[in-house]
Amino acid sequence: MKRNSSGRILDHTRTAATGLVAVLLLAAGFWTSWGDAQHILLSKGREHGTLSVEQCADGVCTGPYTPREPAPGREGVTIEESVAVRKGETLSVVLRPGTAEALRTGPAGALLAWMPLGGALLLASPVIGAGLRLTRTAWAAAAAGGLLLLASFLAL
Repeated sequence: MKRNSSGRILDHTRTAATGLVAVLLLAAGFWTSWGDAQHILLSKGREHGTLSVEQCADGVCTGPYTPREPAPGREGVTIEESVAVRKGETLSVVLRPGTAEALRTGPAGALLAWMPLGGALLLASPVIGAGLRLTRTAWAAAAAGGLLLLASFLAL
């Protein structure tokens, strides 16, 4: 049976809308991840050091900060409280430019920064598979997101 032109237009509209949702999910995951990842991955010229976590309250942990190279003394250096930050731990960190906010460096910090992208890949995979009918691409997105989240969990 031959489809009329309005049926084909609806199919194309559905495909375009589903594609837009998938692209928005992936773009949001990348944008959220890049906010932290840029400071960790492109850390040349940024202030590096170690942070000894002494106390955590209200989602923020603080402690004495020791710069790796001679730098002005900093008071009140903080890091976001997460499962990766425990009281009594000493972490290698990089400071966000112009702030006293620290981000964990190294493989664990990089994987932690990219976790939102892993979640976005997992969320977008059913949209890609069911909405766009690209099952292999959907499985690849789900596998990449799952591996990224698993690697983050194991690294922390």
